[in-house]
Amino acid sequence: MARALARRVKALRLERGWTQQEVAERAGLALATYRCFERTGHISLERLLKLAVVLDARAGFEHLFTPGPARSLDELEQRVERPPRKRGRRRNAQT
Repeated sequence: MARALARRVKALRLERGWTQQEVAERAGLALATYRCFERTGHISLERLLKLAVVLDARAGFEHLFTPGPARSLDELEQRVERPPRKRGRRRNAQT
């Protein structure tokens, strides 16, 4: 998945006619970091977000980890009636 993402970023870069150096400079990244990303797909989230801004591809991040559509009326009602959890459930110390 990471390599596929890197290939899509590279395709956007080439579509714009930018060199790796230009993208790295625009995003405030070291050239070596950007080259490594295109080659391996490895990059920090913060740096990936910088690339998304530079390449005008931020929209996809807004939908990450959002709840999908309700699968039933009961589930939909639960979402409306129950406020979102602020903490995970405690694990029972007993095994």
